[in-house]
Amino acid sequence: MEASRKLLSAALLLVLLLAGTGEMGGPVAVAEARTCEAKSHRFRGPCVRHHNCANVCKTEGFPGGKCRGFRHRCFCTTHCRQ
Repeated sequence: MEASRKLLSAALLLVLLLAGTGEMGGPVAVAEARTCEAKSHRFRGPCVRHHNCANVCKTEGFPGGKCRGFRHRCFCTTHCRQ
């Protein structure tokens, strides 16, 4: 009796997980486009201001950029392609 109850609970959990991910044809939420990052090739020195980083990234063909990480590097941002 206890084993069948555990099996039923596990099966129900699996069904809920599949329904939540949209695998069973349930409603699927539309997410925003992800943002991809690439280290700037032209920015020199430590990145302190996001605005300066964004300006350099725009000269490299990216829509924007931001300072990131322990080493304060400039990373250019763009919308990821699918």
